[in-house]
Amino acid sequence: MTQFRSLPPFGGDERAVAEVVRGIMDGKTNNTGLLTLATGNATTTTLNDERIGYDSLIFFVPKSAAAMADAAPYGAFQDDADQTAAAANTAYPVTFTTTDYSNGVYLSNSSRLNVRNGGIYNLQFSAQFTNDDTAIHDIDVWLRKNGSNVAGTNGQVSVPNSHGGVPGHTLPAWNYIIELVAGDYVELVWNTTSTQVYLDHIAAQSSPTRPSTASIIATMQYIAPLASDNIYVSSQQQGSATVSHWANSTANKTYGYIIVG
Repeated sequence: MTQFRSLPPFGGDERAVAEVVRGIMDGKTNNTGLLTLATGNATTTTLNDERIGYDSLIFFVPKSAAAMADAAPYGAFQDDADQTAAAANTAYPVTFTTTDYSNGVYLSNSSRLNVRNGGIYNLQFSAQFTNDDTAIHDIDVWLRKNGSNVAGTNGQVSVPNSHGGVPGHTLPAWNYIIELVAGDYVELVWNTTSTQVYLDHIAAQSSPTRPSTASIIATMQYIAPLASDNIYVSSQQQGSATVSHWANSTANKTYGYIIVG
């Protein structure tokens, strides 16, 4: 940390004063430093600096590539297998086998989408349903939070019947906006009126060549301002401050800071 010239408590000669004032006008002040965030999914980091007072204002700016690359929490998940119902008119949590992307949103117990940071989230999904029966059947999809159904989240869709020896297909997709606290999880749950309706993974096809179809895809995003807005001082005392931030597991995430007052 660069230390610029300052004055003794009782001032200095005219030349020293002029030099210090010129330095201040050029932005050369002794109230800056660097802070590297704690890791291990830590949500706070202690900043020790003797210049911090009870009423100081502390401002942060990304200083390392890791800090510049910081982003709001997100996750993307899918399943590459069929999901069937052992019994009709029974609730089944949707499961996932693949995590495509994960930053503060992660999968557990195959069906739970967990968040490490509290806030408002947007959960989107698309589900490939197939019906092997000659009759039309209905499916329901709804949301659970921490194991409990969320009121008003159910959607009902009719899946077309098989026709000409070809199964019926439909792809319902919608989103939920939900408020969560750190440690919460959500699940998508489905039900069918017939065991001949299922979540269908379709292998890659030809004529024309096209990619495989996941039985379920879900993405979850934190709805928030810029990432740099989510690092702030949550408490402070003489000589130190507690800095709150998104859960961090990235090394060398460093911010520059300036202390005012």
